[in-house]
Amino acid sequence: MQLSKTEEQLMQYLWTLERAFMKDLLDSYAEPKPATTTVATLLKRMIDKGFVAYKLYGKSREYYPLVRKKDYFSKHMNTMIKTFFDDSASQFASFFTKETNLSKEELEDLKSLIDSEIKKK
Repeated sequence: MQLSKTEEQLMQYLWTLERAFMKDLLDSYAEPKPATTTVATLLKRMIDKGFVAYKLYGKSREYYPLVRKKDYFSKHMNTMIKTFFDDSASQFASFFTKETNLSKEELEDLKSLIDSEIKKK
């Protein structure tokens, strides 16, 4: 299951904060801040999808992520590669290196990362 753009934005705040009450989440937003009811609705949907849980402290809820950021984006990237690049990491890498205007240094860093992973295998 996937998050909507607005849910993803809220999830980014929750990943950063790790644990947060509604006030903490609202404080994370830039002005104009969304209504409390809007954030509450997003959180309810994210709980229903299995991305977020909470612990009750009296009437207050402390929210926390159930899915790690790395795991979410790894699945997201794999889906994108499968959908847009015929499940070919090579096609994705070719597109990424040619279309993102990477500097020579950034390309060399990528090459080092790839060389390091090759050595591990």
